[in-house]
Amino acid sequence: MDVQSHTMDDALYMQRCIDMAKLGLGAVAPNPMVGSVLVHEGRIIGEGYHQQYGEAHAEVRCIGSVRDEDKCLIYKSTLYVSLEPCAHFGKTPPCSSLIIENKIPKVVIGCYDPFKQVNGKGIEQLQQAGIVVVTGILENECKQLNKRFFTFHIQQRPYIILKWAQTNNGFIAHKGNERLYISNEYTNRLVHKWRSEEAAILVGTNTVMKDDPALNNRLWKGKCSVRLVLDMDLRLPPSLQVFDRKQSTIVFTSTTQSNDNNLVYYQIEKGKNIPQQILHACYQLNIQSVLIEGGATLLQSFIDIGLWDEARVITNQNIHIDAGVQSPLLSGGTLQHSTTIFTDTIHYYTH
Repeated sequence: MDVQSHTMDDALYMQRCIDMAKLGLGAVAPNPMVGSVLVHEGRIIGEGYHQQYGEAHAEVRCIGSVRDEDKCLIYKSTLYVSLEPCAHFGKTPPCSSLIIENKIPKVVIGCYDPFKQVNGKGIEQLQQAGIVVVTGILENECKQLNKRFFTFHIQQRPYIILKWAQTNNGFIAHKGNERLYISNEYTNRLVHKWRSEEAAILVGTNTVMKDDPALNNRLWKGKCSVRLVLDMDLRLPPSLQVFDRKQSTIVFTSTTQSNDNNLVYYQIEKGKNIPQQILHACYQLNIQSVLIEGGATLLQSFIDIGLWDEARVITNQNIHIDAGVQSPLLSGGTLQHSTTIFTDTIHYYTH
């Protein structure tokens, strides 16, 4: 798979593919986000992106968007796509076959697809059909676009994002049962946006017991994620909001329990590496990304063994308490950037 020479125009059109692909964030998983552009002599005659899991892929929407008067140009155009076209039958037919059927002479690809049923096969099919294939255009950007997908298929675990809110002196909760509201209403909306972008949300027993969170997406558009609850001894009462059966919920526990439609019990062992067991379970369940929202012990357990990819730490500069539950101690992270929303400063780290 040789990277051929390319022009600034190639990078420009690939960036357009990436920008469109991002519109599918939170809606296409476990599929990757993909954008595609069809160009004839410097003019875009078709474009599209993967909008919803189970629906048409980017290449299908792109070719299908070409106006009737431009259809005669398809066989003389260049197709840009941010990820290697699929070569297998899944929810939809293979995109490589569609490209070949439309006699598109040249395909420019951002990066390969690590999924074992594709992984070079799409490119190979195109080349065998006599199509010129250029690879590696904005490759790093295209991989970053699908960081969840790549992590899942290469490392065989979900992409992990840690999130917590803390006071200006580093506490995330009161010592007692009183709930401490830290982040402001605007930051809360952002957190709900984050929820809509990930496949699942994970919380520990104490957080659920103290805060009784719904862990749904009330303040942003899009889906509700799968709720993951760690409750090894099944101490949580069924009256709590996470057990309302309004969205899929998985309880990690050391005991054997029967499942129902929207509440699943997944047995893991005590005394072993619980974070590893949870991630292994998520891989088996095809959950590609997890937002860990607390509490401090659960977050720290992932930090201590280095099993995380991003951390988003919200600090309310106006809230100060004398004693409470200390926030996790983040190690091995690099600060990427910070933003401030009124009272709250959010620091974004990568591992």
